[in-house]
Amino acid sequence: MKLIIQIPCFNEEQSLPATFIDLPKRIEGIDKIEVLVVDDGSTDRTAAVAEALGVHHIVRFKANRGLARAFEAGLERCLAEGADIIVNTDADNQYRGQDIEPLVRPILDGRADAVVGDRQTDGIEHFTRGKKFLQKWGSSAIRRLSGTQVRDAVSGFRAFSRQTAIRLNILSDFSYTVENLIQLGDKRLKVLSVPIRTNGQTRPSRLFRSVPHFIANQLATLLRIYSTYRPLRVFSAIGILLMLPGLVGFIRFIYFYFVDGGLGHIQSLVFSAVSLNLGFLVIVFGILADLIANNRKLIEKLLIHQRDEKWNKPS
Repeated sequence: MKLIIQIPCFNEEQSLPATFIDLPKRIEGIDKIEVLVVDDGSTDRTAAVAEALGVHHIVRFKANRGLARAFEAGLERCLAEGADIIVNTDADNQYRGQDIEPLVRPILDGRADAVVGDRQTDGIEHFTRGKKFLQKWGSSAIRRLSGTQVRDAVSGFRAFSRQTAIRLNILSDFSYTVENLIQLGDKRLKVLSVPIRTNGQTRPSRLFRSVPHFIANQLATLLRIYSTYRPLRVFSAIGILLMLPGLVGFIRFIYFYFVDGGLGHIQSLVFSAVSLNLGFLVIVFGILADLIANNRKLIEKLLIHQRDEKWNKPS
């Protein structure tokens, strides 16, 4: 049983040593533990530091591509290197290396396909009240949309079985965390949360410039990804919202038609016709998008089959 711990890095020469040293060297049930660093176009000595530390595998980007692309490249390299379990952690030493053991234990025991670490954000001192509220609200919304029970939806400390990693496709350019959960829920894979501990803050987050920027990007990502996997539900909801004012306007026209003997109020009828037709067209778009989504699922099955042949070790 081989575990590879992947660490996406962008200019992390200062924090990478502490993160690496904190990683476990032995876990019961794991025969081999290796570390993979994804150097996401760093302009400092991140790659050189990784080599000096004795990191087993290094993936280098010539330019910064973002966390989602780094995560994707890490998964592919881990699979190519024969990983049975893949753990993703941050390079800023936010997560404690000792908690990798409880993170992978449900996968080792056959109880989960993926496990996400719950930072228990209420107890993190450097999180503001606003950030804690957003974490709770956002995670609750993502649980409902994904059909999973993950308590900390944006936690980057997560583990995947080999077969689960093969089935993941990274479409987002901003963040893979939300997309992961929606995909895992859509594929009916078992996802568990385990409580984990965090270290003190070593530097400000680089994922977003401000809270409003982060919220806007997460909402856009959530809408785009959810529309990809649940297009009929999204377009139907929008279509119904557009049709409701038209229905109200039509009822208004009917009411005055009988009260006033059919005089005037043509504007209500025109408004209703436009609104109802627009809503109907949006629902039709949803049906077409749903048919396209079914085609996407067929393509995904082909990709999974190709990955099985490419990366799965002979039994």
